[in-house]
Amino acid sequence: MQLMFLSFFAPVSAYCDDHHRIVDVHTHIIVPEYVEVLKAHGAELEETFPLPVWDAERHIAFMDSAGIRTAVLTMPAPQPYFGDAEESAVCIRRVNEISAEVKRQHPGRFLFCAALPLPDVDAAIREAVYALDTLGADGVKLATNSRGQYLGDEALEPLIKVLDERHAVIIIHPHRPTPYSGDIVKTTPLAMYEYPAETTRAVVNMLAHNVPVRYPNLKIVVPHCGSFLPLALPRMQAILPTMVRQGYMQPIDLEGNLSRLYYDLAGNPTAEVIRSLLTVTSPDHILYGSDYPYQPDAVLKSNLQRLKQTLATEEDLKPYADKILRENAGQLFETEKDAGDDEMLVRISEIEVYPEYLDEYLAFARNVGAESVRKEPGVICIYPMVQKRDSCQIRILEIYAGQEAYKEHIASEHFQTYKQGTLHMVKSLDLVDMDLMNPDGMDEIFKKMTPYNNK
Repeated sequence: MQLMFLSFFAPVSAYCDDHHRIVDVHTHIIVPEYVEVLKAHGAELEETFPLPVWDAERHIAFMDSAGIRTAVLTMPAPQPYFGDAEESAVCIRRVNEISAEVKRQHPGRFLFCAALPLPDVDAAIREAVYALDTLGADGVKLATNSRGQYLGDEALEPLIKVLDERHAVIIIHPHRPTPYSGDIVKTTPLAMYEYPAETTRAVVNMLAHNVPVRYPNLKIVVPHCGSFLPLALPRMQAILPTMVRQGYMQPIDLEGNLSRLYYDLAGNPTAEVIRSLLTVTSPDHILYGSDYPYQPDAVLKSNLQRLKQTLATEEDLKPYADKILRENAGQLFETEKDAGDDEMLVRISEIEVYPEYLDEYLAFARNVGAESVRKEPGVICIYPMVQKRDSCQIRILEIYAGQEAYKEHIASEHFQTYKQGTLHMVKSLDLVDMDLMNPDGMDEIFKKMTPYNNK
């Protein structure tokens, strides 16, 4: 389905450096009520990193200077639970209400993913419903573990079901592992090694329980460049058949699970890190994240400049710059809807395929085009063609009923399967979005084609 893969991406163009275009999906809101609870329990340094100061105006000043349009706020670690479920619920309710007020006071500048008072699952469900349905939260933030209750734990199933029913975005953030070695943490702060390990541990546990596949409406964001997943997943894939055969693990739909994961780039990613991520996901699932305010503004701006430079100069990454910095997050949080969302989407995908993969690619293109049109009401046409003068030059006419149909298409299982299988086959790609000169004539065209298709 390289044909589908191309249709996903916006037309390749030079990266635009205008202010307020970037969307930052990894930032933290730190309010006095939260800090007071931590201080009451001597937990300010529980995560081996001092809590920075945060306020909305300083955050906006940083965003303006860095060229960031919108930031997604989440409560940081640690989880404010110290044995008193009521205290935790009151604290987290206040964090969420303040987050909602910040979003309201600064329209377009902030989104927020609500904190939940885990490990109390019933309280977490109540807060999730209130935050999503009443406060207007844009998703929820889940700790890798809440006082030892890890993502993927069976106890969390009722909460996950509620989130799935609401098609929630889940932003994962690492917390101190439970249990942990105090001596090791004294030598190596959590943020340096344990956070990536902890994130990988929690996500692998979710995959092992097929959580993303069983709750397909969830959109799960893995922090810090995917942590160690690009290294862990090939090993998991190699070991899994033996473990299943011997009865130690259940089968895991790795491809289906991975298709529902997104990844933020908080942590100063290099080109090599992004390429590593692309071995387990696709460019439409990679998002920019700063980790504001955990490092000085100057450091975060320098990190962002390096990332933009990488995306502007690395030929294999250059086509994805605008998607990584803005568009993917806009689609994930549905912030880029406009009046044209219901208009028919027509484009021509221009593809060059490596000669050694031509036959395999053409089979993919034919099959996925037919499957998409057959299964998806909003896919009107996916019509692959081969140039007579150069068979490696593919042109595909794609017509979708509208933006929503297109979004449903790129989330489909056959699209995701295709995308992972054909990345290496395409030498170059370009998309040409088309304006219809005679939209009223489309009906007549398809009516005229019908008797020929039925022959």
